[in-house]
Amino acid sequence: MKIAVVGATGLVGRTMMTILEEKKTPYSQLITVASPKSFGTVFEFNGEPHIIQDNEHALAMRPDIAIFSAGAAASREWAPKYAAAGATVIDNSSAWRMNDDIPLVVPEINGCVLKSTDKIISNPNCSTIGLVMVLFPLHLKYKIKRIVVSTYQSVSGTGLKAWRQMENERVGIAGEMAYPFPIDMNVIPHGGEFLASGYTTEEVKLVNETRKILSDETIQVTATVVRVPVYIGHSEAVNIEFLNDFDLDEVRSVLNKMPGVIVMDDPSNNIYPMPLISQGRDEVFVGRIRRDESNQNSLNLFIVSDNLRKGAATNAIQIVQYLINENLV
Repeated sequence: MKIAVVGATGLVGRTMMTILEEKKTPYSQLITVASPKSFGTVFEFNGEPHIIQDNEHALAMRPDIAIFSAGAAASREWAPKYAAAGATVIDNSSAWRMNDDIPLVVPEINGCVLKSTDKIISNPNCSTIGLVMVLFPLHLKYKIKRIVVSTYQSVSGTGLKAWRQMENERVGIAGEMAYPFPIDMNVIPHGGEFLASGYTTEEVKLVNETRKILSDETIQVTATVVRVPVYIGHSEAVNIEFLNDFDLDEVRSVLNKMPGVIVMDDPSNNIYPMPLISQGRDEVFVGRIRRDESNQNSLNLFIVSDNLRKGAATNAIQIVQYLINENLV
């Protein structure tokens, strides 16, 4: 079992390799892939040197699985080539998510849709994963009618350039800007590119991906994406309107039973989810669970997850493990 990590030197790529080791994923060879300018350089991981390959050389090494975190343009160009060479691709970009023929997978929710013939599999957006992990069991129980979500997304969701921008700002160094404004001591209501509708591409992803993963196009979703000065951990304030009424204790019980979700909901003792709690963890945390007193059958809650792990790398590695365990590769 040869596994290639395409985009190995980025924040998510490094995290993918870390989680491959943590979860003792079986493989015979790890192929680290980056841009052609890095070809031949030595990249140390887990105390061992790895020689960086470019995509041409990595393809010649015939990986069984290729995990992509190199951006949508690279995925559009190279994922079909890996698939044609026999590899199963798990892609972390937005390139294939809304393609009807390509599964968009959170294993705890819809891993069962995967087949051996799926040669490209999409990993959802980092904010979508945390959101649907909480929505899924509630939708099964109460049937969701409408969702209003506001995100508070960390700079690592943008990448190393954004991370370094905030680091520089905190020590007063002028450097390259990932955002059009300073991010430290600021919040920026801007994620992705603005569309003619006034929404951003990141907001549209939340709408479309949520419906696809939950297999329900009737769910109404509206989103506002905000970037905040946090290194790791995406947070979401979510208002959910159900078709059926609910009991708050039952809601907590339903969420407690969902694999990969941890309920932290004791606000009188200052127990609620925060990015600091989620960092380095694979679970999705939910709290501030309360009835929306302004609207019938409606619920407010607050969700936090580590965007580099469950929001990206962990979910991708869980897909890899599912494929191996089910003999789909």
